[in-house]
Amino acid sequence: MAEYVQVMTATETREEAVRLGKSAVAARLAAGAQIIGPVGSVFWHLGELGEGEEWQLIMKTTTDKFPELEAHLVAEHSWQKPEVVAVPFVAVSKPYGERISATITAED
Repeated sequence: MAEYVQVMTATETREEAVRLGKSAVAARLAAGAQIIGPVGSVFWHLGELGEGEEWQLIMKTTTDKFPELEAHLVAEHSWQKPEVVAVPFVAVSKPYGERISATITAED
């Protein structure tokens, strides 16, 4: 059985989150993408405490595809050091796992 992960990143705009989500799904690196936001954010940046709004992009894929998805997100993201975090699924329903696997391995 494949191991599945939820991969998250954040963007400054909804448009960038949509662009990244579409490009990752079109490249078969993720089975799907959800965009949530805006969300409030507090962070350290360039030695200063910052606060703002971001859009979260959440994608589902397999652990085998994560390195490719990570490289894609880092290359296509507008930030120099974007957040790219994978969280493993503790459990996944068989039909949904099969859907993820089928989607990222399809060639059409």
